[in-house]
Amino acid sequence: MTTDADTGARRPGERVVILGGGLTGISTAVHLRAPWVLFERDERLGGHARTDQREGYRFDKTGHWLHLRDPAVKQMVDELLPGQMVPIARRARIFSHGVLTRYPFQANLHGLPPEVIKECLLGVIEAKVAAASAMSPSATPGAAPSGAVASAGGAEEPGNFEEYCLRHFGAGISKHFMIPYNEKIWGVHPREITAAWCSRFVPLPNLEQVIAGAVGAGPPEMGYNQSFLYPKAGGIETFTRALQTRMAGGQAHTRANPDTVDWRRREVVVGGERIPYRALVATIPLPELLKRMPDLPVEIEAEAARLRCTTLRYLNIGARGKPRSDWHWIYVPEKRYPFYRVNVFSTAMPNMAPEGCSSICVEMADRGPVTETSIRDTTAALVAAGALGKAEDLVFADEKQIEYAYVVFDQHYYQATRTIFTFLESKGIFPRGRYGAWTYNAMEDCVLAGREVAALIDRAAA
Repeated sequence: MTTDADTGARRPGERVVILGGGLTGISTAVHLRAPWVLFERDERLGGHARTDQREGYRFDKTGHWLHLRDPAVKQMVDELLPGQMVPIARRARIFSHGVLTRYPFQANLHGLPPEVIKECLLGVIEAKVAAASAMSPSATPGAAPSGAVASAGGAEEPGNFEEYCLRHFGAGISKHFMIPYNEKIWGVHPREITAAWCSRFVPLPNLEQVIAGAVGAGPPEMGYNQSFLYPKAGGIETFTRALQTRMAGGQAHTRANPDTVDWRRREVVVGGERIPYRALVATIPLPELLKRMPDLPVEIEAEAARLRCTTLRYLNIGARGKPRSDWHWIYVPEKRYPFYRVNVFSTAMPNMAPEGCSSICVEMADRGPVTETSIRDTTAALVAAGALGKAEDLVFADEKQIEYAYVVFDQHYYQATRTIFTFLESKGIFPRGRYGAWTYNAMEDCVLAGREVAALIDRAAA
């Protein structure tokens, strides 16, 4: 058991405190053997992996398609929801230049205007030739650009995500998709983002695959999310609720927001009550945790001020009729459209909407309030992309917001998080999950993070 920071004496009533009842917090409670208490500010658990309803339409909080790799997690899902999770082959598309093409853009140029295909292919070839030249032992060494690091093969690692795109995809693909799309989703230009985050999430086709995709003989589906699981009924919250049934050995309190984390005394103050902890698992957004920790060292305060993220506004749209196109989601790189991604839940599972209708989530590129003009423009674009039959099919468009949406992996990110995490864990505080660990990941990663930190705490207690 963790001892008191001041006296070294064991204190009665010490438990593991979990802040935040999203997937990581729930998974931590599921896997812990030690007693725990969980505090969640909202009225029900689930975090972003929840499903809202209106007039028979159901909406997840943006796209939540479950991708599983870990055998133990797969087994747990099978046990929790036997026969209830449907495997679905991904149908993802890119909407640009007025046409729908297959995902990923860089391996599926077929269907784009010929001049765009030509520009993209020439760019890829030029990038591959430049890369081969840089790797050649006879290449003349030069000074690395600002932020670049020399790799083992002699080439320099990209200094930012823009350089990464130009290096791997060339100028054409970068211009027509990679740079504008990522600027829309992250809210900053890709030159402000490092490339370290993207290895798992950005497919890298070889030249043969790019050429094959340009002439319509593209490769099989690429990327980590080629298929996904989705509940037969109830939206993604069906999975979240099933996971909650395994929570044992503690108490979960909703509508309970921590006021203060007293890191010196190892106590959390909730509603005026002081709760001692021997370990604290913080799955709430990292800036929210640090705001609740008074008298932080100056160095930690300085690094906390460097943490950046973007806010997301999205629309839950109920519509009459079924979409003309059968895709599950699309990526939209062009600036003329007010959104960067659209999910059609009812295409994946028809009962997400009333019979013959559609439930659609539109993720907006503009971080400001949604206006009537942007809704009108969005409706017209959805018709063009095949998500709506006609503008008059729109029944309602509810504006929603996620304050902490995408962490910005800028040049300060790794130094700031490394310094902050080292300090927190030295005080028995374990930041975990997408926003607690201040990262970019998927639902399964959150489940795994809860399992990992529970095992870490239980081993320390033993």
